[in-house]
Amino acid sequence: MNDHTFIPPRLAEIAADFGAASREEKLELLLEFSDQLPPLPPELRDHRGMEQVHECMSPVFVIAQRDGDQIVYHIDVPPEAPTIRGFAAILREGMNGLTPAQALAVSSDFIQQMGLHQVLSPQRLNGIGALLVYMKRQALRLLEQEPAGTA
Repeated sequence: MNDHTFIPPRLAEIAADFGAASREEKLELLLEFSDQLPPLPPELRDHRGMEQVHECMSPVFVIAQRDGDQIVYHIDVPPEAPTIRGFAAILREGMNGLTPAQALAVSSDFIQQMGLHQVLSPQRLNGIGALLVYMKRQALRLLEQEPAGTA
């Protein structure tokens, strides 16, 4: 998994679905995923402890928490930003349950495979790429917190 082409099975499946979709279908799929992003748990509603993704045009907040040896991501994106909200839901679905080491190894190649460059502006593409970077950085922090010999 140290190669830079690791794409978790669920992300690979989603990327394939998007890759096969027309431009219009890609936007519809993003909107469907947007509706699937769950609300934050009550203790995170004020964004305390969450990291803001400043590269996004909309206010996007993310936090990675440990559940045993797995990561649980919580992401908040306003409904007024359905494309980034949809992509956030995709990342959450595809990366929740990974170990920190697996999350760090996730390749951004799947974004290209999705063909989002056909429907999103370069600025939005930068924002979604930044969200993945923030999620990986948080996975690194969790990995660094592991006791020696457990990683």
